[in-house]
Amino acid sequence: MSFLRNLVDQGRRLYAEPGSRFHKIWPLFDAGETFLFTPGHTTPKHGPHVRDYMDLKRTMSMVIVAMLPCLLWSFYNVGLQHFAAVAQVASRAIGAGGSYEYTVGWLQSLVFGSGYGAAIAADEFHVGLVDELVFGLQRMLPLLLVSYGVGLSIEAAFAVMRKEEVSEGYLVSGMLIALIVPASVPLWQLALAVAFSVILAKEVFGGTGMNIFNVAMMARAFLFFAYPAQLSGDFVWVAGNDAGGAGSSIVDGYSGPTALAAAAASKLQGNHLVPDGAVGYFQDAAHAVQAQVGSWWDLFIGTVPGSAGETSALCALIGALILVATGVGSWRTMVGGVIGLAVMAGAMNVFFGQLDGIGGYPIHWHLVSGGFAFGIVYMATDPVTSPQTDRGKWIYGFLIGLVTVLVRCVNPAYPEGVMLAVLLLNAFAPTIDYFIVRANIRRRVARLG
Repeated sequence: MSFLRNLVDQGRRLYAEPGSRFHKIWPLFDAGETFLFTPGHTTPKHGPHVRDYMDLKRTMSMVIVAMLPCLLWSFYNVGLQHFAAVAQVASRAIGAGGSYEYTVGWLQSLVFGSGYGAAIAADEFHVGLVDELVFGLQRMLPLLLVSYGVGLSIEAAFAVMRKEEVSEGYLVSGMLIALIVPASVPLWQLALAVAFSVILAKEVFGGTGMNIFNVAMMARAFLFFAYPAQLSGDFVWVAGNDAGGAGSSIVDGYSGPTALAAAAASKLQGNHLVPDGAVGYFQDAAHAVQAQVGSWWDLFIGTVPGSAGETSALCALIGALILVATGVGSWRTMVGGVIGLAVMAGAMNVFFGQLDGIGGYPIHWHLVSGGFAFGIVYMATDPVTSPQTDRGKWIYGFLIGLVTVLVRCVNPAYPEGVMLAVLLLNAFAPTIDYFIVRANIRRRVARLG
């Protein structure tokens, strides 16, 4: 490391001093140096000292560590869902007297060779863990590269223009964005969403620490409203190998609903005159999900279709334990969110449980369905866009859980409610803190006279 340290010190002369050859891009050099080495400067000897060991870099590093279970799971589950869909489509095509030709992706060809498609087709697509991981990497690596490449480039450009240091804040946002979109999303649409969120949801407010709305959620919101066909419906949750042309990344001929979509579309047997032998009618919403998507344990573990990294409640729970243990994430926000979801889901069960749709979806199924677990752990606990007071965190989390279920049950066009709930409560976070602080002041004035 001494060689690298000496190399950086020699290069510093070209960047650090005003008037030096490359001083205009000093923020980029500084970002690289602080990424490689711990900064050598401290606060003055006779001045205020930061006594907490957690600075921004360490905070962001711990969040990334907490997200690793979800990232690693996305590699596996994206491949698992892909080959399950391919096997189903191929079986249907062959059963009808036709054939099925598998399109091999770039990483599959690199790892397994050009004859890979014919080999797995001959084995009726009975693949192993390595096949699934390779495909998952093949889909997820471009998403991560585009998310980080576009976002960090924009942040670096703004840092140079403002003559400020490049912040580490986007290291977390870049990974979050890649994990909350379908693995089939076109890369150019992801690039537009990243640019939109970084510029209009972050940089225009002053950069890291100044944004009102969660940057990753804004990227997802942009995709949902600008390109709804790529972020909703039953066709987008299982990635393919671009066989459809025109940037298509889905498995042609396959559709599979998410758990929330299946629950929202469920028809209850008690509400219809069901002919003998009719299908598509269920005892309740949970049975509809179990028949079309998977069991509660499947949803908890994450072996179901969905956005790339948010299907596994188990991985989100592991991440939550890491964030709470290190003091980075607020357990009050997380627990408040679970309580809010339980209260609203329980109310919906009481008043709308006998109707078709998601009204009767049980509380414990809501907890593991969609992106709630991921959102309440990684998005709602964002220290920039959430309240700073302890009581405010309880209220904030509770309202996110409540609004999540409200959107899921009331909005027929969008069965997932975490995105809208987090963004809505981001806007009210300063207001929540304001009233909490004012109430504390009134109590102290009354007590002290």
